Amino acid sequence: MVTLKIDGKKVTVRKLSTILDAARKLDIPIPTLCHHPELSPYGGCRLCLVEIKGSPKPVASCTTFAKDGMEVITTSPHLEKLRRTTLELLLSDHPNDCMVCERAGDCKLQELAYFYGIRENRFIGERRSYKKIDNNPFINRDMEKCILCGQCVRVCNEIQGVGAIDFAYRGLKTVISPPFEKDLNCEFCGQCVAVCPTGALTGKMWANKGRQKFKEVETICPYCGCGCNITLHIRRNKVVRVSSKEDSINGGWLCAKGRFGFSFIDHPDRLKKPLIRIVPKNQEFDSSETKKQDLLKNFKEVEWDEALNYIVTKLKEIKDRHGADSIGGFSSARCTNEENYIFQKFMRAVIGTNNVDHCARY
Repeated sequence: MVTLKIDGKKVTVRKLSTILDAARKLDIPIPTLCHHPELSPYGGCRLCLVEIKGSPKPVASCTTFAKDGMEVITTSPHLEKLRRTTLELLLSDHPNDCMVCERAGDCKLQELAYFYGIRENRFIGERRSYKKIDNNPFINRDMEKCILCGQCVRVCNEIQGVGAIDFAYRGLKTVISPPFEKDLNCEFCGQCVAVCPTGALTGKMWANKGRQKFKEVETICPYCGCGCNITLHIRRNKVVRVSSKEDSINGGWLCAKGRFGFSFIDHPDRLKKPLIRIVPKNQEFDSSETKKQDLLKNFKEVEWDEALNYIVTKLKEIKDRHGADSIGGFSSARCTNEENYIFQKFMRAVIGTNNVDHCARY
């Protein structure tokens, strides 16, 4: 353990903790744009500069380890001037379209510009311009809004383990890009969208569906048995986007299905009640029919009690006539371990067969 002073307050933290970690333990605000607690330190935005007694120049608090006896100052006229200048330089190469940006109100760069009262920029010069190549169905990439914080690159490498994007070129031409500047072609997990501090990366499904004042509902992702916690953002009684909080059991990380696969909720083909087939046994219905209204002619909607009683009756008939091994159980990877355990127990102990299998996740 190491003990240091930050703005005159003593704090004890573990070895290899950074000054930023120690400051946050004391709830002392230090602005950052490139830092994420689950990613490796980067020190690229230079907004988290602090002064250390005895040090000739400010240092980045997110990459500097805390040491015993260290005395740190997190705010001073000199530091605030440096931070303001850094923000002005970032904003000088950033589109001023906050009024229509999907991240307005949830943009760290916008929040810092508001905090420092930056209305006009004294830095005028050439700005980056990029051709948009986004034929993928999930993620909008507006590289003119990118501040090169590198969070998307690190989360893709360190958390997802894919490495689908990286820095390309140098100087003013630096851009985060897929290989050979082609269109994004990856797992589309959306981790990069989750950590992006600006509107450079957003979900295509979210466009023009609202930015603030959502009703938030905490629930569990239905796609597999992992049990990831998700937050549904609801507007006008419709889910318009999905996120996950950092303090959830999945650490805020989601897969493509959990983050973008929610359109089924309001899909017109979604079944909301059990169906029982009403076509006579000696008559086959045409399975080539694709329209829901045509297929539903062969079924009738019932309540769950009636559907379960129907299942019990049919299982008993089949078992009595053909034996227990004529029945097979097929479970789902979407269920939890406990649910799958109950299902296989039902098949073995109640039905009396070992014909039990399950689907794979993909």
